[in-house]
Amino acid sequence: MTAAVTLLCTGCSRNIDNGDAVRAGVVDYLRARTAQTGLDVNLMQVDVTAVSFQKDEAHATVYFRPKGATNQGGMQMSYTLDRKGDKWVVRARSGGASPHGGAMPPGMSPPGGGEGTGLPPGHPATGAAPSGELPPGHPSVGSKQ
Repeated sequence: MTAAVTLLCTGCSRNIDNGDAVRAGVVDYLRARTAQTGLDVNLMQVDVTAVSFQKDEAHATVYFRPKGATNQGGMQMSYTLDRKGDKWVVRARSGGASPHGGAMPPGMSPPGGGEGTGLPPGHPATGAAPSGELPPGHPSVGSKQ
């Protein structure tokens, strides 16, 4: 009787240690963040290119590209996922890290304008009220050059 109960219980749990289950977890995560990111995951090809499992944790490398595109124009992201029942869930990031992992290029940081904002040093802030001044050497507005 005990053996039958054990078999029944193990038969009910799914083995989710596979790329398809990890991909589903990443897609669920991105869909839940659509309002924040503006990313429509339905327009993307999402491929898990590498994954490793350690108990209730998965580390995945995921490649994204527009559907129908070749391998050009895509990007690669790393994710850590936690097992929650019979699903993988992308682990929330803490601090000021990028929501998808990876680091900003040297000299860059979060978007906004100028030093420490995601734009090259000296770049004017985006969304700032125009000062009426043009960069040195810029033709005047309305000129026919």
